[in-house]
Amino acid sequence: MSYHHFTIDERESILIYRTKGMTFSQIARLLHRHPSSISRELKRHSKQGNYSPSRAQKAYHLAKSHCGRKRKLEIDTELSQTVKHLFLECQWSPEEIEGRLRLERERHVISYQTIYRAIYHGHFDDTPLSHGARGVVRKLRHHGKTRHTKSHVEKRGKIPISHTIHERPTAANERSRIGDWEADTVAGKTGKACLVTLTDRHSRFLKIQKVAVKKSKLV
Repeated sequence: MSYHHFTIDERESILIYRTKGMTFSQIARLLHRHPSSISRELKRHSKQGNYSPSRAQKAYHLAKSHCGRKRKLEIDTELSQTVKHLFLECQWSPEEIEGRLRLERERHVISYQTIYRAIYHGHFDDTPLSHGARGVVRKLRHHGKTRHTKSHVEKRGKIPISHTIHERPTAANERSRIGDWEADTVAGKTGKACLVTLTDRHSRFLKIQKVAVKKSKLV
């Protein structure tokens, strides 16, 4: 038979019945419980002989929050230390750590998503973090900035185009005349300064101009 935890109503009833001087067996019959369950409940959640239903309920919810499936890095201490060393000492990214472990440790494979979660949950921090503290999150290459899903489409730095390539004149497509220019931009890693290139489709004459900021007005 499965065990069911006491509800707050049952706990308050236990307090009332005990105050009236009822025995464990009498309370058990009224609550349809086993006398030993009543006895354990009172022993477990009584302080100096005083039983508190609210304290018992809080203890139950706290214990319940600590239950459930443990994270892989909490179970495997060796794996946790390896990942921590590669991340903090070697300054590897979670993606690089996953790739290396897949090559060297077939029995200890962990995804980079799991490593990210461990970092953000403070698993590799030596001391508990105070509110607002970032801890080892700052060691990430993006410095703990917002992460995006694989389906995220980057829109920053892109200039909206109101027409399509299919609207280009036939002469421009066939490269039969001079004066049809093809424009493009080449951005650096910082995404700030960039090169603007103009190529004549017929003669392949190329013009290059550097702009300080990749904005539509300057480009």
